[in-house]
Amino acid sequence: MKTALLFGSTGLVGGHVLTQLIQNNNYSKIKIFVRSSIQINNSKIEVIQTDFNNLEKHKEEIEGDECFFCIGTTKKNSPDKNEYQRIELDIPKQVAQIAKSNNVKSYFFVSSGYANSKSSGDYLKYKGLVEEEILSLGFSKIGIMRPSFILGNRKEFRLGEKIGIIIFKLLNPLFIGPLKKMRSIHSETIANAMIKIANDNIDQKIFESDQISDLVK
Repeated sequence: MKTALLFGSTGLVGGHVLTQLIQNNNYSKIKIFVRSSIQINNSKIEVIQTDFNNLEKHKEEIEGDECFFCIGTTKKNSPDKNEYQRIELDIPKQVAQIAKSNNVKSYFFVSSGYANSKSSGDYLKYKGLVEEEILSLGFSKIGIMRPSFILGNRKEFRLGEKIGIIIFKLLNPLFIGPLKKMRSIHSETIANAMIKIANDNIDQKIFESDQISDLVK
C-alpha cells in the first residue's frame, strides 16, 4: 500500500486526482497540501495546512511514495510577476527537490503543451524549466503531462476559456497526424492517466495531449 502526496487537490485536475486516489486500493494514505484548512471526511486523507512561502518547514511531511503536483495559476489571478514566478516555477521546483531528498520514488507533474525552457513567454518557459528540474533529479518514475486546452468545470468563470471550449470542439476533428497533440482534453482524463502511469509498467516520461488520451481509452 502506498502513500501519495498531492499538491493542488482543489484545482481542476487535482480534484480528479484526489478522487482517483481515494478510490484506488493501492493507496492507504493521501497527504494533501493546502493553503487553508479544509474538512474532508475520509480515513485515507491527511490534510496538511501548508506555508508555501516556507516549504522547508514541511520537509518532514513531504514524505511518501509518489508525488502528484497539480498547482497552477494564471496571469489574471496572479498579476504580480514575482508571485506568478513563485507559483509556476519556484514552488514546483522546490517541492520536487524536497521530495527527491526524502526518497519519494515517483513524481507526476501537470505541465503544458509546447513547454520549453527557452520560450519567450513566461508560462511555457516556467513549465519547461520545471520539467528539466524534475527530469534531472532522477526519480524512479516520472509522468510529465503536457495537455493542450484543458476542459472541465472550473469554480471561477473565465469568458476566454468558455470561448476556447467552443472553438476547440470545432477544431478538434481537424487536428490529425502531428497536430493531434493540439486537441483539447478533459481534466478527468489527465488525472486518470496520471494514476495509470503511477500504477502500471510505463517507462515513458513525457506525455503530449493525444498520448494522455490514448492511455485511458
